[in-house]
Amino acid sequence: MGDVVSSHLDESRREMITARTGDVMRQFGDLYEKQYAVALFNVVRFEIEGGGGAQSQLLHRKDPLAGHTIFSGSLFQYLEENRKWRNRFVFIPNSYSVDLYESKAAYDRTLHPKVSINCAGYKALTSMEEYMELLTSSLPEIKAKPSNAPFIKCATQFPLILWHPYARHYFFCVVTEKEQQKWHAVLQDCVRHSNNGLSEENTVQTPAFTDSVRRYRQVKGHYGTWEMMCGSPPQILANLVLETLQPELRNAIGPRLKGKLQDRQRKWMLISDAVYRQVLTQTRDQYAALVDACEAQKPSLDVRLRGDMDMLVTTKEHVIGKIRAVVMPKAEQILRSSIQPYLSSILDALMEPTSRGFAEIRDTFFKEVVEISKNSLNGSGKDNLGEQLERLSMLAFHPVKMQSGYQQMQQLNLEGLQQRFDVSSPNVFVSRAQILMREQMDNAVFTFEQLLHQALEAQGEDDLCKTIQKCQDRVIKKYDYDSSTVRKKFFREALLQIIIPYMLQQLAPTCTPELPRFQELIFEDLSRFLLVENMYEEVVLQSVSKDIMMAVKEAAVQRRHNLYRDSIVLTNSDPNLHLLEETPQVDWDAKFGSDGSDGGKEKGFRGRRKQVVSMIQMEGLPISYESCLEVPGVELIPEEDGDVAEDDMGEIEENPGPSEDPKSPDSVNQIRDLINPVVEVVLPGPKEDTTTGTETTNGTITLEDGVQEEVTHVTTIVSDSISKSKSIMEELVGSRKQKELQDEAAIQRAIEQMEMAVQEEDSEQASEQEASEQEASEHTTEASDSESQPLAKDCGSRNDDSGFQSPTNEAETETITNGPDQTADPVDVELLLA
Repeated sequence: MGDVVSSHLDESRREMITARTGDVMRQFGDLYEKQYAVALFNVVRFEIEGGGGAQSQLLHRKDPLAGHTIFSGSLFQYLEENRKWRNRFVFIPNSYSVDLYESKAAYDRTLHPKVSINCAGYKALTSMEEYMELLTSSLPEIKAKPSNAPFIKCATQFPLILWHPYARHYFFCVVTEKEQQKWHAVLQDCVRHSNNGLSEENTVQTPAFTDSVRRYRQVKGHYGTWEMMCGSPPQILANLVLETLQPELRNAIGPRLKGKLQDRQRKWMLISDAVYRQVLTQTRDQYAALVDACEAQKPSLDVRLRGDMDMLVTTKEHVIGKIRAVVMPKAEQILRSSIQPYLSSILDALMEPTSRGFAEIRDTFFKEVVEISKNSLNGSGKDNLGEQLERLSMLAFHPVKMQSGYQQMQQLNLEGLQQRFDVSSPNVFVSRAQILMREQMDNAVFTFEQLLHQALEAQGEDDLCKTIQKCQDRVIKKYDYDSSTVRKKFFREALLQIIIPYMLQQLAPTCTPELPRFQELIFEDLSRFLLVENMYEEVVLQSVSKDIMMAVKEAAVQRRHNLYRDSIVLTNSDPNLHLLEETPQVDWDAKFGSDGSDGGKEKGFRGRRKQVVSMIQMEGLPISYESCLEVPGVELIPEEDGDVAEDDMGEIEENPGPSEDPKSPDSVNQIRDLINPVVEVVLPGPKEDTTTGTETTNGTITLEDGVQEEVTHVTTIVSDSISKSKSIMEELVGSRKQKELQDEAAIQRAIEQMEMAVQEEDSEQASEQEASEQEASEHTTEASDSESQPLAKDCGSRNDDSGFQSPTNEAETETITNGPDQTADPVDVELLLA
């Protein structure tokens, strides 16, 4: 396949790709330098003037995944080189990269992974049908028929595929549906985390980068949201280059691909990956150089900004006033005719799944804490409590447990609005909402941990359940308030991302040509920080912000989806609570003695790390496929209490045992039985004076297996239903006697019928031979006597089929009918063995 890439990507074509990437980076670089100065101006102005939104009630953890890993286990991977499936050990660190090792032994030896996948821009698929649809769309001129089989034959029924529009595709499979579901949730979380590659903490570089990308695409005529705005800046720039470059290469190379449909698809996949890697290498180097150049100028720009801030603010307000006079009449007309009629429907479509998702996250947190409270009441022990709290601390990063909330957001449907407002895909809003859900869950968990630790330090561990419940109630109130604030902000930002590009596109033909004349109103030494294009967008933003704010405010006033009004401010009962953000994370293992010696410490490259998602324990699989087995050196945090895999539940059901916990007070009798076993024996024929009771004795008893046990107590239990049993036995005896008489009569009738038949036959013979009549009659009598005995014997031998009594049953009847004095009476005797 290397020959395929080299033949279609020769030196001249590679030079063309390098030149095109360089052109895009130069245009982007010019925009970035301008936007960097504007972003720095905004940051310095905000720092001087102050301001901000509502303060968060929940605490924020700085590095929640320190000392943890996400998941590890084994998968089957399809290798393109030899077109075979091979077992690979997969390790997912807290960076959410997917590292593939040749074996678990290679991981243990601290070797470098064979492949490390950055999942930004990928989609995690679970069926070949989904994959073939996406693959067919990559080569529009090649249409696959429904009967065409995929070029990869999956080794099992449970595939896992990582698809990317430009980069290489990865094919995995597992052997059970449970594994597929868990791995799919983990891979989706890897994609979700990797897509969120722009840090919000970098208040200058991130806004400068996003504004530069947006303006570059607007120049090319793309105003709507962009689904490939995901990953780190170099990855986003590579996607930006290939957005226009890949269609050109596809049109030039696609018709030259030879072979069957599957071969052409495979070849194009390899060519596209080679182009992507070449472009990504170039964008990574050039973007790093661009950032370094801008950061080098930051100190001097900061000094100029602080010295000219008053003049900058005055000039900006003056220019914005001029632009507003020109733009507002046109913007209001578009707003009335094309925006306001759809505003409520867009908001409703966003609010429903988002609020359900945040409510599901709240319920998940509540259930986990309630489970901890129950276990503390049942006296599960400090070690178990420490393990449960350690598990709770990673709840926000457990993709399987968070899946219920994430799935609610995946139901977002903007059909009918996407074409009108040029929304490429709702995935942009889905991913953003899911990231906010995870942040809110982690904030709630961290706040609960700090409050619980503070309460335990002050009050001790005497009434642990009550302390946990109080901390839970406080955190739930704070979560509801912060959830309302975060969702309202998300709704406003989403509406702006949908509406603003549409309005800019509608206003561009009439307003954009008039913008250059406003540049004359700005002094030259201030023009680097004040751009007319940015101020124009601010005016458009102000024109629609009032309607958006009113729509969200109205939803809050109506208490829809548990939104709080802006006038409601939650007073903090502990004003010093936010000081706890600076305290280190609580080590519950060390506090409760579960594994406090080195549980949270790292030991070199393969140090002991706590894993967020539990392994899948597989039964009955060959050793070569070590599916999701525990990794040496990785401390397991069980996914569920007891860590009982679903695959093992079948064995538990087939071999049911005592379901009670021996530690609970309800199982005291079971403990006694284990110490002093009880043997039940049924003896016949009780005496008249036999009564129920227990008496002490010394002796031995021989059990069925031949073992002799010492007897210390004998408990005699006389059944209350003896008389009833006797009457039943008498009825049974009477019915069997009656049946025996009926059987004897039937046998006698059969004998008589046979004798009559023989006599009739003899009479016919007598009419023919009258001379020997006396002799024939004697012969007939002897024959009847000789035949009657075997006949009776034959009837008795077929008693099982004819309903006659068998000899065995006769013996049983004999035993039962020996008389009332010998009828067995049920008496239970319990022997208490020492």
